[in-house]
Amino acid sequence: MKRVLTGLVAALSLLCGAAFAAGDDVVTVETTNAYDDVAAAIENAIVNRGYVIDYRGHVGEMLQRTATDVGATKDLYSDAEFFAFCSAVLSRKVMEAEIGDIAYCPYVVFVYEAAAAPGKVTVGFRKLPPGGPRDEVNDLLTGIVEEAAEGF
Repeated sequence: MKRVLTGLVAALSLLCGAAFAAGDDVVTVETTNAYDDVAAAIENAIVNRGYVIDYRGHVGEMLQRTATDVGATKDLYSDAEFFAFCSAVLSRKVMEAEIGDIAYCPYVVFVYEAAAAPGKVTVGFRKLPPGGPRDEVNDLLTGIVEEAAEGF
């Protein structure tokens, strides 16, 4: 139950963050690589750095599944997911510097293909405020996003 709740909180955070997608707190990269390839590249980029994906949220499927229940009339995504993970080393550094930075854990990388823009896949994350160990987390997430968009 705890994992489901954590995933739901992460999903809601991601959806709320979409309202700020044009703001300075969201980093995105667009690619024409296939959605499934980009999603697999995100997973590989996280795992190959030695991290465990705690939760993979299928936001696109959830929105599609619940569309009629909420009276939705518009398709938002062809597909959309997020990957939540953490780093014991980086998280400890960040939280030792500022204990309230627990708010940024876990780290979330998202990927989506908008229904209105088939063939264009967006991958990104919400960056932490700059400064100190937070910069290391932003560098990590930037590397994952760039690697996934490039398809390596």
